[in-house]
Amino acid sequence: MLAAFAARLDPTDPVAALEVGERPDAAPPAGRGLDWSVVEVRAATLNHHDLWSLRGVGLPAERLPMILGTDAAGIGPDGAEVVVYPVVGATGHGVGPAEQRSILSERYPGTLAERVAVPTWNLVPKPPELTFAEAACAGTAWLTAYRMLFTTAALRPGDRVLVQGVGGGVASAAITLGAAAGLEVVATSRDAAKRELALALGAVAALAPGERPPFRVDAVIETVGAATWSPSVKALRPGGTIVVAGATSGDQPGAELTRVFFTELRVLGATMGSRDELVALLRFLVRSGARPTIDSTFTLGDARSAVARLASGAQAGKVVVTP
Repeated sequence: MLAAFAARLDPTDPVAALEVGERPDAAPPAGRGLDWSVVEVRAATLNHHDLWSLRGVGLPAERLPMILGTDAAGIGPDGAEVVVYPVVGATGHGVGPAEQRSILSERYPGTLAERVAVPTWNLVPKPPELTFAEAACAGTAWLTAYRMLFTTAALRPGDRVLVQGVGGGVASAAITLGAAAGLEVVATSRDAAKRELALALGAVAALAPGERPPFRVDAVIETVGAATWSPSVKALRPGGTIVVAGATSGDQPGAELTRVFFTELRVLGATMGSRDELVALLRFLVRSGARPTIDSTFTLGDARSAVARLASGAQAGKVVVTP
């Protein structure tokens, strides 16, 4: 089958480490046929996880070649339309309780292929109201944003939230989901066009770096790291929460510890979300009318261009790959 895979690791040029070509057809691991299903992929989406894998972060050389991709929507073995939950081993379904959790493309081949094998438990019904591309967006980035907003930060309608770094998958998702849920969302970006996008997605204000938010916020969605850490801490009301799910600019910020303890701030980590949260997210998209922003769509044969688009940082929303 055709697939896009990490053929080698390149810390400086991840796109060069990607190849597109024929790989063995998707199949359950030995002895797991009844617990696993093969999905015909109709749409997959890229995440920064794919770039980190190509650089060798979290993907050791002995696992190469590895088909990339964590998110997909497609057709299950019974003909039903499904969304793939990307975490394997979280509950033991399909792998046994002793295996640590991973996401697709770390230990098991990922979704940038014509077909992908996953534990049957990982299949979630796709709502007919969503296209395959929209449903494929609901995995890693959108599920992380959903968890950050509503589970970790426990925000409610009317609360105020600052989202750092418009354009990334998690940040764009957080703006859309937050606005749809009745939050007052403030967003930041160095790029004027992306600030305009934030307003179009429902933010009440979009700021350049260094600009002060119009009000103190209840929570900050932080995926940028060192470059935005100090403004994130200063934007919070006393007792507010920073939820961290990434550090694309580095993870050695000034800690602002005096402000953290003096104003009794909470700093919480979040990664991915549960299968139940994915089901809830899909229902939320249907009922609210909110939809993922799709930056661009590439064929599987042109997956290198898709990865290059993500690596450029110019994208605004999700990059979709369709077999």
